[in-house]
Amino acid sequence: MTRLRKPIIASTAGCAVLALSLAGQAALAQDRAALMEEHRGGTMILTAVSAAGTLDPMINYTSQFWQIFQLTYDGLLKFKQGDRAEGFVIVPDLAEALPEPEDGGLTYTFQLRDGIRFSNGDVVTASDVVASFQRIFKVNSPTSGSFYNNIVGADLCIAEPATCTLDGGIEGDDEAGTVTFHLMQPDSEFFAKLAVPHASVLPAGTPTEDAGTEAIPGTGAYVIASYDPNSEMVLTRNPEFTEWSVDAQPDGYPDEIVYRFGISQEAAVTAIQNGQIDWMFDPPPTDRLPELGTQYADQIHVNPLAAFWYAPMNTNLAPFDDVRVRQALNYAVDRNALVGLFGGPVLAQPVCQILPPDFPGHVDNCIYTQDPGPQWSAPDMERALALVEESGTAGQEVTIVAEDNATSRAIGTYLQSVLTELGYDAKVTAISPNIQFTYIQNTDNNVQISISQWYMDYPAASNFLNVLLSCASFTPGSDSSVNISGYCNEELDARMHAAMALSITDPDAANAEWALIDTAFMEQAPMVPLFTPKNIDFVSSRVGNFIFSNQFRWVISQSWVQ
Repeated sequence: MTRLRKPIIASTAGCAVLALSLAGQAALAQDRAALMEEHRGGTMILTAVSAAGTLDPMINYTSQFWQIFQLTYDGLLKFKQGDRAEGFVIVPDLAEALPEPEDGGLTYTFQLRDGIRFSNGDVVTASDVVASFQRIFKVNSPTSGSFYNNIVGADLCIAEPATCTLDGGIEGDDEAGTVTFHLMQPDSEFFAKLAVPHASVLPAGTPTEDAGTEAIPGTGAYVIASYDPNSEMVLTRNPEFTEWSVDAQPDGYPDEIVYRFGISQEAAVTAIQNGQIDWMFDPPPTDRLPELGTQYADQIHVNPLAAFWYAPMNTNLAPFDDVRVRQALNYAVDRNALVGLFGGPVLAQPVCQILPPDFPGHVDNCIYTQDPGPQWSAPDMERALALVEESGTAGQEVTIVAEDNATSRAIGTYLQSVLTELGYDAKVTAISPNIQFTYIQNTDNNVQISISQWYMDYPAASNFLNVLLSCASFTPGSDSSVNISGYCNEELDARMHAAMALSITDPDAANAEWALIDTAFMEQAPMVPLFTPKNIDFVSSRVGNFIFSNQFRWVISQSWVQ
């Protein structure tokens, strides 16, 4: 998902902030009913520099709106709306329980809960579930080819999305309230794939096209009452909602949540200090961190993220269709300088591989550094210049597509300077964050290199390597082609499929293989890993019961504002 776990040595300015990561512990031990009686109600105001695109939960692939979808949509299963590592636990949602595998892990039958309704008043049925999984393919969901391609019939759905039936792959019995899946191969990650927003259950009659700015009826505690990506989103209580699982879809505290777009990070910090806004999605400007860490200690929450910022290079366009050029840029980048642009060591650490630190399959290994070894040490410009000279590509024009915000523009400008030093005629184009992620995916836009981020969907090595670099994740001419580099290596594809199969019987051996696959991809250098970030949440003084899930970050609905 666009938009992680090793201790960082804090700078002096950041020490006060970093020390607050355990502050504001959630009031989980108190009686929930009493807390609801005391704190239920009010309007919570959020802000971000920009919106994050479509409201369609099967198409949007951003952490910004996946965080919102936790409040508005449900699947058969869900990641627990819990604190820290509890957020990794998969719990039953619209299904009554996690089913036992049948037929050696090829068949799963889910029993639906009775009486749950969509926000339009319709009761959720097995037919809705079947139609929802067909819709994943019909709308070309970004993960249709990587998460759900193991369902029987998915191959035909990928080839001809408009006529997708998943025949033989999913069966719904409305009378019995059961849904049965048939897989082509056992899948140790199947439950995790059912627990993300792309597997949301929607009404069977939902149009099979991108919903855009129109919210689709859902089952969550809140509904998106209005949405203007240039202004704001308003969420109100779902009148059809009755809490069925405090773990999966808890009732929320605020009556209304207003999410405003277009406010700068600097202005957002000041507004939070003044009590005009309750939370900002974007990180506070780095020059404000000392002030926040000393004067607003109780309102700052610092947490690790399983994520990385990277620069995908289009391996099908010059000059990056030459592996030597891709390797050269990996050697030339000063990752310490990039960490500085993001706010310093308190907020990020340099990386030069795809799997983030302390993540399944990660083994410290940096081949693009002055002294190759476990960690990045310094750029090797001499080696980089030699590779460019070998390639004969110096002098070519290169355009870097960044998001139009302070951090992404700064990184783009830095990469421009490096490419210029390597001999290229480089420039930066910054476009709205609301559209940049889909723009850089579509091959029709001929993007040579861009700046992006990837935040895990669930804790598995495949969620980085297979999703970002598999052949199935590359769909030319589509806004949903998350393999932005357009890199397809059939040999590595086969190794990834074998590693996923191995994880069912021997997870440790599978993770060892994922580490080797990580290195193999980096040898081909389809991207430049830059750094792995930490998350800073700055909230107003009236926000209580702050809960941070390691899976989807702040659990918005479980905080109160009165």
